[in-house]
Amino acid sequence: MAEPLVLTGVDERGVATLTLNRPEVHNAYNGAMIEALTAAVSTLAGDCRLLIVRANGKHFQAGADLAWLREVAGLAVEDNLAFSRRTTLAMRALNAFPRPTLALVHGACYGGGVGMVACCDVAIATASARFALSEVRWGVIPAPIVPQLCAAMGVRGVRRYGITGEVFDAHEAQRIGLVHEVCADDGLDQAAAPIIEAVLKSAPEAVRDSKRLVLAHAGLDLSDQQVEALSVQAALKRGSPEAAEGLASFRDRRTPAWYAPPDTKGQR
Repeated sequence: MAEPLVLTGVDERGVATLTLNRPEVHNAYNGAMIEALTAAVSTLAGDCRLLIVRANGKHFQAGADLAWLREVAGLAVEDNLAFSRRTTLAMRALNAFPRPTLALVHGACYGGGVGMVACCDVAIATASARFALSEVRWGVIPAPIVPQLCAAMGVRGVRRYGITGEVFDAHEAQRIGLVHEVCADDGLDQAAAPIIEAVLKSAPEAVRDSKRLVLAHAGLDLSDQQVEALSVQAALKRGSPEAAEGLASFRDRRTPAWYAPPDTKGQR
């Protein structure tokens, strides 16, 4: 029997852990992982005081499984939209989780992985962690996570990294606000410990109500209409000719048609 794509557990103090568990593809998400993530978040919502989000393997999360994304892009319009809707709803659920959430990031954190970090209340990354909003490199857009990205990274940060697709390091992630702390590569648990203690010392219902107020005043309590609008934008772009070219370039291991390398003739 295959292992679950998302592992969960709750200790005796009410600290829950959600672990992404698709290490063979660097925890890249597909439809099954999105469904497992949604189910886990729903189950844990009433069963803990704090949720830790982390991952097995060498990397936290490598974004979408691009081979699988090509399949989705070729589906009928309504089926394509249905997947975008599930993804957007999963990110809304994580963002609105009623208890504090803590992301522990190592290795690569790309695309939707950055969105997951942005959806968490607190984030810690190892010094060697690397981040990228890589969607634009493949001709798609991060519509399901744009509200959370803008809140976590600031509009200026998203206007750069969401447009260029550049890779940036953990210290840059801290500078722009995506992560709160950077720790040694073997120090995630040690860095998380005082945050866990601080949460557990705080009154559970006061924490829940404070978080709810913050999300409301920040405009992050997304309505069903907002979810639908984001989902439609993601689905339309994923079904576009540009996305088809971007995903094909990944499959064929070539540069996309829209990129012309600089002309170095005559340069020394």
